[in-house]
Amino acid sequence: MGKTVATTCMFIALVAGAARADTLLIDGVESDAQSASARPRSGMSMTAVESTYGAPAQKRATVGQPPITRWDYPGFSVYFEHEHVIHAVVRR
Repeated sequence: MGKTVATTCMFIALVAGAARADTLLIDGVESDAQSASARPRSGMSMTAVESTYGAPAQKRATVGQPPITRWDYPGFSVYFEHEHVIHAVVRR
């Protein structure tokens, strides 16, 4: 009987740990979704980004071919190819 109780306790601990890991993963996804809604979406024009989010704190020089430009805002950076957003990422 002692062995059965120990096995049952281990099983419960394992299941509880797995449930906790799932909860943490879901919380992380929820957090990313919230921050994604606070950033420009792919395809937006530079004009639309500036009218929606205001002037960036810093505009970096264009580099490369095709031309890539980066604008830095408090909390996120926006990358443009030509005049359109290709990525907006949270700065940590």
